[in-house]
Amino acid sequence: MSGLAALVRQAGWDAVLPPCSSEDMDRMAESAATIDKALVAGRQIYGLTQGFGPLVTFAAASEAEQGSSLISHLGTGQGRPLEPDVCRLIVWLRLNSMRKGYSAVSPDFWQRLADLWNRGFIPAIPRDGTVSASGDLQPLAHAALAYAGFGEVWTQVGGQWVIRSAADELAKLSAEPIEWPVREALAFVNGTGASLALSILNQQSAVQLVRAVALLTARCVYLLRANPEHYQPGIGVARGQTGQLTVAGWLREHLPPDLRRDPVRPLQEPYSLRCAPQVLGAVLDQLGFAGDVLLAEALGCTDNPITYEGEVLHGGNFHAMPAGLASDQIGLGVHQAAYLAERQLGLLCDPGTNGGLPPMLTPRPGRGCGLAGVQISATSFIARIRQLAYPASLTSLPTNGWNQDHVPMALNGANSVSDALELAWLTVGSLAVGVAQLAAMVGDEPAGPWAELATVSPPLTVDRPMAGEVRAAREVMRKTAVELLD
Repeated sequence: MSGLAALVRQAGWDAVLPPCSSEDMDRMAESAATIDKALVAGRQIYGLTQGFGPLVTFAAASEAEQGSSLISHLGTGQGRPLEPDVCRLIVWLRLNSMRKGYSAVSPDFWQRLADLWNRGFIPAIPRDGTVSASGDLQPLAHAALAYAGFGEVWTQVGGQWVIRSAADELAKLSAEPIEWPVREALAFVNGTGASLALSILNQQSAVQLVRAVALLTARCVYLLRANPEHYQPGIGVARGQTGQLTVAGWLREHLPPDLRRDPVRPLQEPYSLRCAPQVLGAVLDQLGFAGDVLLAEALGCTDNPITYEGEVLHGGNFHAMPAGLASDQIGLGVHQAAYLAERQLGLLCDPGTNGGLPPMLTPRPGRGCGLAGVQISATSFIARIRQLAYPASLTSLPTNGWNQDHVPMALNGANSVSDALELAWLTVGSLAVGVAQLAAMVGDEPAGPWAELATVSPPLTVDRPMAGEVRAAREVMRKTAVELLD
């Protein structure tokens, strides 16, 4: 299991945040003492003695008022809320950052937040409205506001996730709304938690997507009796790319060792089959690089200011460029994997490449249209993914009175990648339906996940609406990919 996968499990719905250890509390106390010493010495400290953002040149009179002001003025997020899994991971990431001893957070205050997290209190965090520069300020402020009894939270009713009033849910838990001191408020909202959480979950989904496309590629090769030589280890060894070697190995796992090319198949298949290890392997490598960056970000502290070895340091760790660039790279990889799947579907639908089978794999050419509609929709999915995969880091705009004059737009990017992944998985479902129809047409007896796929997409006798089959096939492939990677 990868480090990111293990991290996601630590934030799962059955997970519990343990109390601060004695080492945690010592680090947190040392950080608080450093802040107190600086205040006694009359040092200016952002957010405590000074205002926020471009108002840093103005003195702040009240720490208590500053905490409330911070989370209140940032409560400007809009749009639909992020999914419950994302929101839960966001808070988990912030709490783990706050206990590291860089942010002068009170252990007692931290424990109140952790207790509510452990009891399933999960803010409903709007997805739009942050530039991810001083951290994901707006999304994290909405999370903080929920703990203060404002805004909304996720809760389950009858097994379904619904939105409820934060104040009502706190009352149900017999919990008092939290008042945010400025130190804790800064430590909570000054972070990359929202863009980071969504990017982590996107990276995990993208790896699963690659695994699913590799599995479908092997199935296409087997059913078409295409040339298995394309996936021999020597090809990858000669090049030396880790991802390519990995994907070729996956393909060989799902091909019979005695598979031979049908003489009617070309010696060299179209690139969508022949170059699958090269394409998917390159994507897998990039996802791995992105995952390493995201894991480092999740294990670090993205607050400002921080304390370190007895000093108060003002800097910019909350700038979400690491998560933003990693997210952009994930989006580009998602497009490549989905595009490969769409091209394989095109190959199955064309008599020139499917071994002379009917166009669109219809058993009734002329009277029936087969997979024509499925392929057209898959083409639309890819076109939309290309719009969504445009790097958000290229859309920086100065804001906040030129205080934030370089911003990464990391959550905007992660939201787009999340949307692209939904369409990419539908493309995988579309290819899986094509594979199911191909198997039926060549008379294959499916087993394992292919038997389940044949159940959700039985052989076409007459044309029928296939949207539901595409979604069901997507879930079969997603489940199988998760099992293979676990």
